[in-house]
Amino acid sequence: MIAALAFYVFAAILLVSAGMVVSARNPVHSVLFLILAFFNAAALFLLAGAEFLAMILVIVYVGAVAVLFLFVVMMLDINFSELREGLQRYAPIGATTGVVLLIELGFVLGGWKFAPAAATLRLAPPTPGSHNTADLGRMIYTDYVLLFQIAGLVLLVAMIGAIVLTLRDRAQGSPTNARRQSIAKQIARTPASTLAMVRMPSGAAASQSQFLLPLVEEADAVADAHGEALEYDDTHTPTPHAGGH
Repeated sequence: MIAALAFYVFAAILLVSAGMVVSARNPVHSVLFLILAFFNAAALFLLAGAEFLAMILVIVYVGAVAVLFLFVVMMLDINFSELREGLQRYAPIGATTGVVLLIELGFVLGGWKFAPAAATLRLAPPTPGSHNTADLGRMIYTDYVLLFQIAGLVLLVAMIGAIVLTLRDRAQGSPTNARRQSIAKQIARTPASTLAMVRMPSGAAASQSQFLLPLVEEADAVADAHGEALEYDDTHTPTPHAGGH
């Protein structure tokens, strides 16, 4: 009785939170409702006896994927008024897609039948000497090892594609516009060209010390690359000069 009541409670919260994920206007609220849906789905896995899947759902999806979504949404400068401008333009396309999905769900639910032996299988005692996690691992790495390797290969290809797309040049025809790593220059750097030992008097502010940010040699090299000339004020701070060299 308690297990059945807990199932209906977690299932109801899961359905409501899943609906709020797609209906909430604030993306941050959508991600928070998604995290709530993951927790309730993990609780349903626990009720079904799949404790390994429940922990994987909490650790991987809540602890990594959902938190990543939340950070990305919070760091993006989203203009909500601009997003709502094209709502009426694309409303017919969205409505058509929703109707098609609703019809497909109707066909799926129309052909669904409750298995009479499902309750007995769910409540059947486990085999002596077996464990849920061990049985799941044995099944994945023996019966479905090929599908498991294919899934890993798909994830590898997706990761390589994401890296290639983010490393492309931001402007065609200007290879210097994108930042590239030069290992030879990194190895050839010396402390004298990157560090400056400065003796600061007691009680003096940082602006009154002789900090060189960047150092004189590197500032001149950057200025030469951009065709500018640098002048140094009393605090030895490089400032660009409009007149050139």
